[in-house]
Amino acid sequence: MDAMLFCLAFLLTTAKGFLVPPPSDQKPLHPIADAGTIPIGPSGNQWFYSPETKSYDLTRGDTKNKPFSFSTTEGASNVTVVIAPELTTLIVIDMQNYFLDRTCNDHPSGIVAAHKTVELVKKCRDLDIKVIWLNWGLTDADLDKIPAAQMHSFRQGFANPLSPPHDERCGFGCDLGNKRGRVLMRNEWNSQLYEPLLKVAKPEDDLFINKNRVSGLWSDDKAFSQILEKDKRQTLLFAGVNTNQCVLGTLLDAYYRGYDCILVEDCCATNTPGGQDVSILDIWRNYGFVTTSSALQAGRLG
Repeated sequence: MDAMLFCLAFLLTTAKGFLVPPPSDQKPLHPIADAGTIPIGPSGNQWFYSPETKSYDLTRGDTKNKPFSFSTTEGASNVTVVIAPELTTLIVIDMQNYFLDRTCNDHPSGIVAAHKTVELVKKCRDLDIKVIWLNWGLTDADLDKIPAAQMHSFRQGFANPLSPPHDERCGFGCDLGNKRGRVLMRNEWNSQLYEPLLKVAKPEDDLFINKNRVSGLWSDDKAFSQILEKDKRQTLLFAGVNTNQCVLGTLLDAYYRGYDCILVEDCCATNTPGGQDVSILDIWRNYGFVTTSSALQAGRLG
């Protein structure tokens, strides 16, 4: 009898252990984690993929705000990406007069992309997605430190004939004349945003960041790296020129650092033959997702 009572007491004590709620500091499961989804990545910083709906949830379990979902436009069909707007940033790269204005460059596809980016910026504002303008903005001190390889890429006249005004790569800091200023130096006309984008930019709300390399994320001690780390905005939308150069360079560095990378393909452009297609292929296959401004305009909040 005593043995039976002991066993009963033991079972009741054990059962209580199972009924004790988890510690208050234990993170709850992601709201869709138990619905047949597949977690991707480390705990606390995961994506969740649903085979049933072909959707990738990048919200990190945020249930306080409405998520935003949109379709991808490259890769497998009928794929949806879900993001948290408050964790997302639109990065517009190098849409400056030097690259887009007809007095400096002949870039018709870039001009088309710029006008689509104007509408994308407006959409992002509606969703409370932060807008960052990431542009070349050199100082004289930068000119003393830029590596030879990068100097060479912006001064093609050594071995390749120039055809001004459509390829005026006379080198960083050289004077373009006609009041256009020194090439990609801060506060010069040629380094300002292309006019349609200048009109939609909001200094009081947006962030304007100068870079001194092809990638805006090449160094931890630069402003762009520090701002992204501080704001904890994990998902990045990319627009800008040129797709296969500064856009791709920054996107790759973001990918290496663990950010979610989404290229908005019709808001990007390049003059390099084949450069757009190859970049898009590499991005959707290896580095993230590809969508369009139209798909984002048609996206759903909530």
